[in-house]
Amino acid sequence: MSDRRTEILRAATRVISRRGVRGLRVAELAAEAGVSASLIYYHFTDRAGILRETLEFIGERADRYTAERSPGSADDPRTELTQMLLLELQDTAEVRENSTAWGELRASAVFDPDLREDLARATHTWVHEIAYLLGRAHPSGTAPAHAASAERLTALLEGLSVRWLSGSLPLDHARRLLGEAIEAELLDLGRAHAG
Repeated sequence: MSDRRTEILRAATRVISRRGVRGLRVAELAAEAGVSASLIYYHFTDRAGILRETLEFIGERADRYTAERSPGSADDPRTELTQMLLLELQDTAEVRENSTAWGELRASAVFDPDLREDLARATHTWVHEIAYLLGRAHPSGTAPAHAASAERLTALLEGLSVRWLSGSLPLDHARRLLGEAIEAELLDLGRAHAG
């Protein structure tokens, strides 16, 4: 991806996290990115293209910062899973911005069928990644059980993130609740296999 295109997507994420999807104006985005509005249309064609590619950018950026796990965690699937999910709840500008923009895009998808399809694909990919890690932690479990557990964990993480970002839940408490939920899901997968 070109540097200019990447900077436009960074700027779109900033604007969405500050003003929401409805507040995203191409003129403001152009000013934020330091480019002309025509260059934005050249790269993204229309507003839907901006939103679609910003959603992809947010997902790729989250993949990068959740990959920053402790050395050796890949050797232990439980630790890798826990660290990956907890890295979505950290008090850094990048995570706050990403999580706010993701939540805003999710909320807007309720009213925008095109965005809904893009968000469903991104969510499916995320759930699949978590189900894969759950499968590594409990290889004898079933794919449907791993997928259901991944759905619960990712939905909980999104809800905890919104509560943290909106100021109704302290970050340390959100992280503790998520950690407990991960342990409960792993325990439940283990019981299903044993029973």
